[in-house]
Amino acid sequence: MYSQGLIGTNTETEESEEFLAAFQARIDREEKIEANDPMPEAYRKTLIRQIGQHAHSEIVGMLPEGNWITRAPTLRRKLALLAKVQDEGGHGLYLYSAAETLGISREQMTEELLTGKAKYSSIFNYPTPSWADMGAIGWLVDGAAIMNQVPLCRCSFGPYARAMVRICKEESFHQRQGYELMSVLAKGAPEQKQMAQDALNRWWWPSLMMFGPYDSDSSHSDQNMEWKIKRFSNDELRQKFVDATVPQAELIGLTMPDPDLKWNPDRNKGQGGYDIGEIDWSEFWRVVKGGGPMNRDRIAARTKAWEDGAWVREAALAHADKRRARRAAAQEAAE
Repeated sequence: MYSQGLIGTNTETEESEEFLAAFQARIDREEKIEANDPMPEAYRKTLIRQIGQHAHSEIVGMLPEGNWITRAPTLRRKLALLAKVQDEGGHGLYLYSAAETLGISREQMTEELLTGKAKYSSIFNYPTPSWADMGAIGWLVDGAAIMNQVPLCRCSFGPYARAMVRICKEESFHQRQGYELMSVLAKGAPEQKQMAQDALNRWWWPSLMMFGPYDSDSSHSDQNMEWKIKRFSNDELRQKFVDATVPQAELIGLTMPDPDLKWNPDRNKGQGGYDIGEIDWSEFWRVVKGGGPMNRDRIAARTKAWEDGAWVREAALAHADKRRARRAAAQEAAE
């Protein structure tokens, strides 16, 4: 089968070799695939899974930071955090809208999130016990997100690529904001520097896990790169992040929590890069499968928000139905 329409109409036809070859040729020519273009069903499902997971991550990602809005140390910090959380809500909106063009409803995506069928980034299943976590999330988590997301601005699927342009601009601001916060703490009193170091210690390894398993263990990476949904492998993006972030930590006097971290002049085709220690993938999979410290709390919060907002959705739909009825009546009267 392949998808043919904006609302995800499936045409019952065999995906011939000619069709698949023609589709891949469009990808290879760097043409954007639009929502109403014919596409392989596997391509559509892959995009729904990836965009949906991305949207869920933006919405769930509001929770650990929203927890600190009322406890921000200054009005300036509170305003910045409010703006960031608002941005993330907007990112979720753009991404849900992009996924809807592929024929899945926002209601279905939300139900899949709340039942555990759909996933979100494992990074948001960790607690935020100190104010320094707001800096670490901005610097490390959003920094890792930028490495992942900037190439998505050239994704082969047009609605996703266009949504990512604005998202990346705002994520870049979030990363700089987080790094500035960590810098201020690192240059402050000894207790403040220790708070920043502790946050770095807790968020470093989960941030590296955000890029996904090693390429040799990833079942989706090769096909996604052939379709140009992705442009770089997990390992390439992780290496870029490490090489960019380690000097930033050194600049503000913080130490990476990796005794095996060392400079390797032979990496990156002789340009040099950092070797890192072994990532604990058992921890990653435990959290992905719902065993994270905050997994139950995150899903409970999203469930409550969805249920509490039911009346708003119903009212909005009723209002839209009335407007459509009035327009139809006016058109009928004019005719």
